Amino acid sequence: MLERAYRVDPRGDRGPTKGQVDGRYWRAVGPGWFRPVEPPASVEQRIVEASYRVPEDGAVTGWAALRWLGGRWFTGTDVGGSPLDIPITVLCTHRNHTAGIRQSKERLRPSDLQRVDGLSVTTAVRAVTFEMRHADSVVAAVTSLDMACFNDLVSLAEVRSWVDEGKGWTGIQQARDALSLADENVWSPAEVRFRMLWTQTGELGPVRCNVPIFDLHGRHLITPDLFDPAAGVVGEYQGGHHFERDQRRRDIAREALLRDHGLEYVERVAGEEPTRFLIRLRSAYARAARQPASERRWTLDDPPSWTSTETVAQRRGLSPHQRRILLAHRQLDPAA
Repeated sequence: MLERAYRVDPRGDRGPTKGQVDGRYWRAVGPGWFRPVEPPASVEQRIVEASYRVPEDGAVTGWAALRWLGGRWFTGTDVGGSPLDIPITVLCTHRNHTAGIRQSKERLRPSDLQRVDGLSVTTAVRAVTFEMRHADSVVAAVTSLDMACFNDLVSLAEVRSWVDEGKGWTGIQQARDALSLADENVWSPAEVRFRMLWTQTGELGPVRCNVPIFDLHGRHLITPDLFDPAAGVVGEYQGGHHFERDQRRRDIAREALLRDHGLEYVERVAGEEPTRFLIRLRSAYARAARQPASERRWTLDDPPSWTSTETVAQRRGLSPHQRRILLAHRQLDPAA
């Protein structure tokens, strides 16, 4: 449950008294606004509290705006689990630095602003391009864009339009580079890093992300993390849960099924040294190259009963009922 901040109330009925806020049990979250001293219990609460420092002509932006708009993977922490500063736009120059908040004085257009559930936030396109331009690396920029597409907050076409008009913005070239590497059907940040290792470091591919593969009778075989249809090589990222006994049994059976249909299979294990994986990946390509075309008993052609959800446009076009069924794994649980 999200909690609001309070003004000082001399009677103590609708907020803390002056004596209380001068004590150790209350803390300021904005000019004249206070919350109990306990730290925020959720990333959404952090965003709410940061919003009290946003001026009238500003907004929450970047990853925090994307989270507020429903971005599941924008958790407010870096890869090491440390909290990220919340980015806000502050056009006036007299604001002082505040711990936990990243102030940006970049220009804002009225079309960049919106009010969602009581908070002023930038549009999803403006928020994700902010993240892309200011990311520490191109891979991080690609991750932000792919994960915004995951929840259909933006499409690549919408971001491309913004970037094409964004000459002179800080970091715009990095945004262009990231856009050229992005994909609308990636399901997790780990998959982004997996794809970059495969295609950029390993210089193999191109690959498709989470594309369904069928047998020649239209039965669904697998929707792998990565797939090179030209080579017939399937790639799966294996997190910790894949080492559990029952899951491992299913993985082994699936690998056998794919090989029976003329597909070559390679795993990327979480925490594995990249060079080891690339050696196995090149071996998989070599084996696939020796596979006669007649042994390929698979297709990417969807059967008539299949509803495709590979692009943002396809997902946005689903009915509410279809979204509840087909996209349940993408939704963010409400914070309030």
